Amino acid sequence: MKRLLTATAAGVALLTGCGSSDSTVSKTPEASSTPAPAPAVAPPAPSVRAAPSTPAPDPCAVNLAAPEIAKTVSELPRDPRSGQAWSPEPLAGTYNECAQLSAIIVKANTNAENPNTRAVLFHLGKYIPSGVPDTYGFNSIKQSESTGDTVALVYSNGTQGLESVVKFRWNGAGVELIGNTPG
Repeated sequence: MKRLLTATAAGVALLTGCGSSDSTVSKTPEASSTPAPAPAVAPPAPSVRAAPSTPAPDPCAVNLAAPEIAKTVSELPRDPRSGQAWSPEPLAGTYNECAQLSAIIVKANTNAENPNTRAVLFHLGKYIPSGVPDTYGFNSIKQSESTGDTVALVYSNGTQGLESVVKFRWNGAGVELIGNTPG
């Protein structure tokens, strides 16, 4: 029996010493007669679209539909020539809340052939009610000469071909006239 126990112990020791990682068969892949299947391609996932959202308007963009414009125009004194109020829809403008100086051009709300026009000036989106040189008669804005603190207003007499550009600038405390040049 002693011999049987010794043989059994030797067999257990032999089995314990050998593991599956020592086998040559387990390390060598078997040759396959059929090619490995190609990896399955999953169909494209359905695209999930986010609901379109309207970005908030940029306060530093030109906005000729700003409520401040309609409010300001409704409070302006009437046109001295026709006695009419001013149209709240600007003919032209650079109005934005971030500019040191911006402007709009409005016309008298009349059916006259050549209604009176005027520029209305704003500092940081707020109407400048006083301390502004006379701005009647201007009928457009020269965008190429206007900046964040300067507005180039144009007076044009289309029938005569006369045009004049007048520049106004915000000087830190108010509006000043800085230039008057032929267009």
